Amino acid sequence: MKRNWWMMVCAVLFPLVLSAQQKGAVQVKKNVPMDSIVLSDPFILADQKTRTYYMTGTGGMLWKSKNMKTWEGPYKVAQTDPNSWMGPKPMIWAAEIHPYKNKYYYFATFTNQAVKIDTVQGNVIERRASHVLVSDKPDGPYVPMQDPTYLPADQPTLDGTFWVDKDGKPYMVYCYEWLQNLNGTMEKIELKPDLSGSKGKGKVLFRASDSPWSREKDANGKDRPNKVTDGPYLFKTGTGRLGMIWTSWIYDVYTQGVAYSQSGTLDGPWIQEKDPITPPNYGHGMLFSTLEGKLLMSVHSHKDINGRYVRIPHLFEVSLSGDKLVIGKPYKP
Repeated sequence: MKRNWWMMVCAVLFPLVLSAQQKGAVQVKKNVPMDSIVLSDPFILADQKTRTYYMTGTGGMLWKSKNMKTWEGPYKVAQTDPNSWMGPKPMIWAAEIHPYKNKYYYFATFTNQAVKIDTVQGNVIERRASHVLVSDKPDGPYVPMQDPTYLPADQPTLDGTFWVDKDGKPYMVYCYEWLQNLNGTMEKIELKPDLSGSKGKGKVLFRASDSPWSREKDANGKDRPNKVTDGPYLFKTGTGRLGMIWTSWIYDVYTQGVAYSQSGTLDGPWIQEKDPITPPNYGHGMLFSTLEGKLLMSVHSHKDINGRYVRIPHLFEVSLSGDKLVIGKPYKP
């Protein structure tokens, strides 16, 4: 059977990420242009307190900049507990930094390849989950809190992000991976007031098959919605409408779409826009305002450099002034 494109990507990309993490010491570079940085799932925090941009993503490393034109890094900022379920050297994917109540929280996906939790349709599933670390400073170090887990140990989850809903409660929104449920879901779980753990059980917001734009071929060669849910990020429009960008695939092309909540809360129902929101080969986006107040989207694209598969961060201008998210032209700092 033909393997899913995403599985081939993982086989090439993530061993490279793990190898870099296991080496430990990383040479810090200065004056690095953004388009020279190889980084998956780029997330940028524009911190007004320090007047500094902090960029993180897959790999557990951090870049700093005063102007986004040139960057300094990478710095290792995540300090995990080697005796926890993550093991001594977990892979770290899709890290995000969220300021909340005078602290900074590091939402990321951690994978312990030494622990296998399931095998589905021939795919061995490793112990993987979204988790939260904390720091007093935006550049870390980020350390564990009191709870060892946020999500079920027998389910692979990833790409956790942060949102405070209309009820004033904090939530993690994350993906329950298609490798196990065969139809990836977007879910939410309530967090404790200090984000040190979760409360209750996760709730499904929508499924990968709800997408009107994603596509893949089934075993008989017929079209169907792609099974992947990836990279959620929440936002509000100028009219107060709650939206979510998220990513899947159109056959072998990484693509990002958008959905809007009819109720204005995480509970939805979520209505998927008919067409993708970004050009082909861009995805796992997030929104941020520059230190001067300009709204941007950070995404990555896929690129083959001399036979090596890499991901490159990019910026787009965006507008939320109306009822919908509108993507503008590429932005060069």
